[in-house]
Amino acid sequence: MRKSNVRNRKFQKKPLYRKVNTLARGVHHRGGKEYKTTRHSRNARHNQTSLGPMHNKHRNGLDYTPLFMFLLSRVGEDWTETYREAAARLDRLDPIFWLVAHNEEEKQSLVGMGESSYYSGLYVDENNRLAIVDPTIRLEDLHPWCSCCTHTFNGRRFVNKYSWERHLEQNRRDEQDRLE
Repeated sequence: MRKSNVRNRKFQKKPLYRKVNTLARGVHHRGGKEYKTTRHSRNARHNQTSLGPMHNKHRNGLDYTPLFMFLLSRVGEDWTETYREAAARLDRLDPIFWLVAHNEEEKQSLVGMGESSYYSGLYVDENNRLAIVDPTIRLEDLHPWCSCCTHTFNGRRFVNKYSWERHLEQNRRDEQDRLE
């Protein structure tokens, strides 16, 4: 390997996603079954569109936590520069907008990723700066929804423990709200 290639790789920034072990116990992938069950059906013999590619459209095994932490670290900075750097270090652009709202209607104060990971929702303000939708949300205000998962907010574990009584009280309040 040439010396210049080694030097370039040393100064190249890491991607903002990582591969996850998808062969681990308990990792279930969606997809594949729908093609398997339809390819030899009677309708498929007459429909030429079923002769398309066999690969699934869902991408398995990528974790975008580094991207979300990068975006949170850039709150208050210029959106154009932040977007340019993030886009250069990603395999595709749509994960950026899982956290950053395109417009006023898409703003969310709390964005859930997966079963138990939550992040502050972000948006671009009128000065073209990245901003948090609701900066009043604190880690101490959040409570886990179940006892089996490790719940996180912006990469940090919830400080409150799961409480069955709190769970029952929340269900009771939800039921009352539904009846009113």
